[in-house]
Amino acid sequence: MARVDVIRVKGGARLAGDVTVGGAKNSALKLMAVALLAEGRSVVANVPRITDIAIMAEVLRRLGCGVTLDGTEAVIDVPAEPGSEADYDLVRRLRASICVLGPLLARRGYVRVALPGGDMIGSRGLDMHVSGLARMGAEISGEHGFVIASAPRGLHGAKIWLDFPSVGATENILMAAVLAKGVTEIDNAAREPEIVDICDMLTAMGARIEGAGSSTLIVEGVDALKPVRHQTIGDRIVGGTWAFASVMTRGDVTVHGVRPEFLDIALDKLVTAGATVEPGDNRFRVRMDARPRGVDIVTLPYPGFATDLLPMALGLAAVAEGSSLITENIFDGRFMFVNEMVRLGADIRTDGHHAVVNGRDRLSGAPVRATDIRAGAGLVIAGLCADGVTEVGEVHHIDRGYPDFVSDLARLGVEVERTDVPEPTFDF
Repeated sequence: MARVDVIRVKGGARLAGDVTVGGAKNSALKLMAVALLAEGRSVVANVPRITDIAIMAEVLRRLGCGVTLDGTEAVIDVPAEPGSEADYDLVRRLRASICVLGPLLARRGYVRVALPGGDMIGSRGLDMHVSGLARMGAEISGEHGFVIASAPRGLHGAKIWLDFPSVGATENILMAAVLAKGVTEIDNAAREPEIVDICDMLTAMGARIEGAGSSTLIVEGVDALKPVRHQTIGDRIVGGTWAFASVMTRGDVTVHGVRPEFLDIALDKLVTAGATVEPGDNRFRVRMDARPRGVDIVTLPYPGFATDLLPMALGLAAVAEGSSLITENIFDGRFMFVNEMVRLGADIRTDGHHAVVNGRDRLSGAPVRATDIRAGAGLVIAGLCADGVTEVGEVHHIDRGYPDFVSDLARLGVEVERTDVPEPTFDF
């Protein structure tokens, strides 16, 4: 009988202590793709030890790169002519692998990339990627589950307006523009710290970029880039997860490795809930002595409240005093895990992209399953506020975003174990 991993946590823990956050998943994956833009050896430091990094390393290897994952470093040797096709068997497991589209198109003039998979948190089309690259001279078509792009006359600068500040579209267009002829202007660009991180690496490689961190990026194309060593920024979503966990368990946690200004809105919401937040240099402390108060939260593109922290926001609301209104504006499937939270005794009613949550003093432990990375972490954290034991299944999702999750919980005072259990089978 096949066996699957689960995480079991005993409720009633109060998180206390220090936790160190590694590099940002949503940055490191894209920085590895940035390396494709320059022949030679680039090093991306402070990469998290998670499943997604290993998958991206294999994507690059199949493109002809030599990739070594050494601790928290990814050493990437890029050939003069990297491959131009990313296969479905890997791309389906990692949506972020679509970010090889822009750099390969810029380097090779042709690319064939499978349509991506990744978390099931709603429709995330590639329309803005495609239309932006098309304005730069790319000819793009689709067949048999692949996106095929070519630029027989090379890419050229263009003025591009994004209908929505899409992170993925901004990244792909940006990485293509750095080697295009002329000037590209990207308006309504994403402003996330991870975009700034990419711009910093590209600039160190010799790219000419203005406006990083603003809604307008101006890129002057250059003929070639050089390989570099770059340090990934800390993961604000993992840092935010620990911040919410501290408040939910009435704990006292100091998070190291994340700049608190990356979480301004989220930390402000925790202060509204009654927490004390002490920001520092690449760290912050979150203390909570009483039951949190309910707060209303609306997810928005950065610098708004991050959609990836919505499961933690729902968990906070579920144990807070009073009612909360949680509104999701980014992914139409983000509430898919709500039924699992309800199994823990949470009082949540959803209507479209709104959730009304009536807080309860305690939840009740139950077996639940992770539906995506952040939902998995959110369910484990909610289990800390439940009577009895909570067992979270399908924790391979959590592995994609949280290195050392179980050991970090244990160091903060949680009675937790990761084990394998038989997977049920059925005869037909």
